[in-house]
This record gives sequence, structure tokens and C-alpha cells, in this order.
Amino acid sequence: MPRDNEGTRRLKEIIAGADAVGKRLDQWLSAELAPDLSRSRIQALIADGCVTVNGATIREAKHKLRENMIVTIVLDEVQSTKPQAENIPLDILYEDDDVLVINKPAGLVVHPGSGNMTGTLVNALIYHCGNNLSQVGGELRPGIVHRLDKDTSGVLVIAKNDEAHQHLSAQFADHGLTGDLERAYVALVWGLPERPQGTIETYLGRSSRDRTKQAVVKEDREDARYAVTHYTVLERFAAKEDATALASVVECQLETGRTHQIRVHMTHAGTPIVGDNDYGGAFKTKANKLPDELREAVQKFPRQALHARLLAFAHPADERLMRFEAPLPDDFQNLINQFRKDQHG
Repeated sequence: MPRDNEGTRRLKEIIAGADAVGKRLDQWLSAELAPDLSRSRIQALIADGCVTVNGATIREAKHKLRENMIVTIVLDEVQSTKPQAENIPLDILYEDDDVLVINKPAGLVVHPGSGNMTGTLVNALIYHCGNNLSQVGGELRPGIVHRLDKDTSGVLVIAKNDEAHQHLSAQFADHGLTGDLERAYVALVWGLPERPQGTIETYLGRSSRDRTKQAVVKEDREDARYAVTHYTVLERFAAKEDATALASVVECQLETGRTHQIRVHMTHAGTPIVGDNDYGGAFKTKANKLPDELREAVQKFPRQALHARLLAFAHPADERLMRFEAPLPDDFQNLINQFRKDQHG
């Protein structure tokens, strides 16, 4: 039976019985918690990292259960409050009755969560679209099919009805292996990858040092999720004869879409993203050795230098290929220009 613990947050804790063996986490929870929580709401909670199994955060709705597993759902107080419309400007790249495509600015949180109940993209979407947003993700995430980190800018697609949401979700789940989905990011990284082109292939899971972060983990870990990033070096700064460089611009194409995937993979490759204090903190002192003007530019850059440049997908209504690109935001472009300027004196 579920057990509620009241405090600053409400927890539901359930011990899986014999009837749970082999079942999907979302399927079993929706049966256990009906009618209080819908299956779509449970899936949203899982995606948001609000469900743990034996103490480990699980973000896969299809995670299979075993007997005597302890499943805990965290229901923060903000999750019972419906987001309100806010007149936040949107950079709209395209819109019709089924989808809305925007260029998300850095600094904008995608959906409400603990500490960010207002001022999010969802608040802006409710103002712009009213009730014309899909409800598959629950009331905290209307229209949200995929996410970008708060400080990552770039192209994002929104679903305006449930049918469009389900169609788009299937494309993202397929990772473009059999369809038209394509995602490309531009990153400014410290150093230079070993090869001009390559693939980073690992398993990602929760960091044992900081539960808010991801880390490369062993395949046999229960929360391990397969992650693949393809990269191409576009530009090098202060390249040396020993095949190293001060920094480089890299395009990353996702074959999977895990939380913080590019940021973790770039750090794993020894080329963390400039400005990424969460995953590239060890490189902060690198800026201290730069020429004055470049050092000041790097130190003032307030975020990770990562931008979702391209998103392509099949339109959910008629399957036509939709392809959208967003230019680098001014702060990112100016930072690259400063590296170029320093390189040429």
C-alpha cells in the first residue's frame, strides 16, 4: 500500500509485490495510484526525476520491476499548482494548428519545477496558445515534447494537441534511426578532440557524487542509459603542431537524447564546454592564463556555450519534412569572435 509522508514535500512509497514482476514502472504505478495520478502524469514525474527505485532515480518509464523493490514518488508542492499564463516574448520560427517551433533563449527554464514555478517557457506557451496545447505531459508540461537545459539556447518544438505530441514523441524515441528526426548542436569546447570527426558512446546515469548531475557509468548499473553523440570539429583556436589547441568549435549530432548528454560526453572526451561550471569546473583556471581581453570575455560568459542549431522532424499531420535552424545568439557569437581575434592577434 502507498504511504504518504507529509512535510515540505509529499512522498508516496510503495513496495513492489509479486504482481509487479516484469511490469513497466509507469504501467504498474498507474494501476497502484489510480485514480489520483494518470499514467501520463506518472510518466511526466518519471521524466522529471521524481521517481526512485531502491533509492536510485529512474527516468525510464519502461523500467522493469522486480519483487520487493521500493518505489518512491516525490510530489513537491509546486506540482499541485497549475502554471499561469505570463506574457513572456517568444521567438517563433513556425506555427500551425499542430506544432509551434521556437528559438529558446538561454536562461529560460522549459517547464515549472521546484524553485521555478513562474517565468518558464510553459507560462509563455499558456499565454500564447491558451488551451491549444497537448496535455500528454500533464498540467506542468503542456505541449512539452522535449527539453533544453535552462542555459542552452536553440530550436525547440511544441505540440499543440495530443495527437501531435504522440507522433513527435515517437520520433524522438526512435532517435531518427528510421525517420526524419535530426538534432544538431554547436558547442565551444576547451581543447581539441583527438580526431576531426568521431563518436562518443557510453552509458550515463546519476552521479554518485552529486545526484543532480549525470555521469558516465558502467553498463550493468541499474540506471545506466545508452548514449551516443557524433561530433565534427568545425574550427580550431590557437592550434599547435602537436595537434592540440586552446579551444575549438564542435558540432554535435545526437543519436540518443539523454539528460545533459552533450555536456557529459564532451567532458568525458577531455574537451568540456566553455562556461559549463557543472561539468567543466576543473577547467575554470584555464581562463586565468588567457590574454586579458579574452580572459574577461570567458569569465563574463554566464553559461555553457551550447546551442541547439538544427531540428528536423516529420510533421505529425502529413509527414512532410520540417527543418529549422537558429543562428548562434549574440553572446555566443561574440565569444567565438573573441577567440578568433586573440588567435590572429
